[in-house]
Amino acid sequence: MTLATPTTSRNATSALDHAKQLATTLLSERGEASGALVARGLHGVLRGLDASDRHGFHRFLATEFQPDQTALRAAAERYLGDATAETAAALAQAADPPRQELLRRMNMAPGGTGALIAMRSEITAHLRDEPGLKLLDADLKHLFASWFNRGFLELRRIDWQSPAAVLEKLIAYEAVHEIKGWADLRRRLAPDRRCFAFFHPALPGEPLIFVEVALVEGLATSMPPLLSQDVDADAAWEQAEHADTAIFYSISNCQEGLRGVSFGNFLIKQVVEELQAEFPRLNRFSTLSPVPGFRRWLAQLLSGEGNSDASLQARLARDGWWHDPAQSEALRPKLMRLAATYLTQHPSSGSRIDPVARFHLGNGARLERINWLGNTAPRGIRESFGIMVNYLYDHDSIETNHEAFVRDSTVVRSGEIDALLHNAD
Repeated sequence: MTLATPTTSRNATSALDHAKQLATTLLSERGEASGALVARGLHGVLRGLDASDRHGFHRFLATEFQPDQTALRAAAERYLGDATAETAAALAQAADPPRQELLRRMNMAPGGTGALIAMRSEITAHLRDEPGLKLLDADLKHLFASWFNRGFLELRRIDWQSPAAVLEKLIAYEAVHEIKGWADLRRRLAPDRRCFAFFHPALPGEPLIFVEVALVEGLATSMPPLLSQDVDADAAWEQAEHADTAIFYSISNCQEGLRGVSFGNFLIKQVVEELQAEFPRLNRFSTLSPVPGFRRWLAQLLSGEGNSDASLQARLARDGWWHDPAQSEALRPKLMRLAATYLTQHPSSGSRIDPVARFHLGNGARLERINWLGNTAPRGIRESFGIMVNYLYDHDSIETNHEAFVRDSTVVRSGEIDALLHNAD
């Protein structure tokens, strides 16, 4: 068997053809050792392709390797004629696309998992224009959900003594509050701060998701105190010892190719256990979260028919109003009530739930407090006019809250939120 990778004498088209041939060969191999060898050769060829030809290979995977229609029809007819566990299993097997088995075999090569994650990340940009690629995307997501289930994940605390390569990735992957260099990172890893991440044995040294936590007294309502760099080590230790609240202020997914594979709910719950064991004084676990969809929702609301406050949009368009106490306080009651409306709306009305709210409410948190100008950094203003939210994780009500949200999208909330909803400005 010849598994030579492309040489300089091969043109790009023949290299793509060679990749397709190796993929077909890989699916036909029966021996594990020979399959691993073919998979290694295939990944070697794929690394040599340019972006256009890799895209051609992705199309090949998406359009070929479909279930055998004759066998699938026969299995479906047998199931319809005799609905037993055996015929159901046979139907499921017939419906399983050969492409999934091909992807499993591609995973046998060293570095195969990372290569497949990169593949899914790369096809993301083409899903809207090429719906056919959604089949490949769905198969990859299905496999990743199995390969990256909680049983394979390792929780690690990241601190200033962690490998420099991992610390660099925290700076690169932080998706909520930019880490502005090493001094900023060091503050976020100080004694009154914690950072935890999930790792997977197939991706050594690569965090999958990480959460940053501040140990404070009381419920934090704005970001600047959490990101302050003017705290020495002794003061930070004292703060940690007196803290009664853990604030989860940033959760970042690190692998675009693993989007839709849930890690965050497991991460938060396990970090709560770790923190309770280390700091028995902690009695409250809350987030300080952005509201990324609020400004977009409000713009649509104000531009719709029947808008009774045409002046609000003009006032919000004034640059720097959040720095002017008079303008800010005039806007505060209306925006806070609108934010409460946005965060508690029912999806049956045709409105989409804010993605961050959906994540925390789905995990059993309670919508506890809406904070005025909690983040006036450019991104905070751009997304939500600076408004931030506390979602409270109360151990005794997490499961009840989760069930209420999953069952009928009930948003469990505090009396303070109800008061905002009924506030007449």
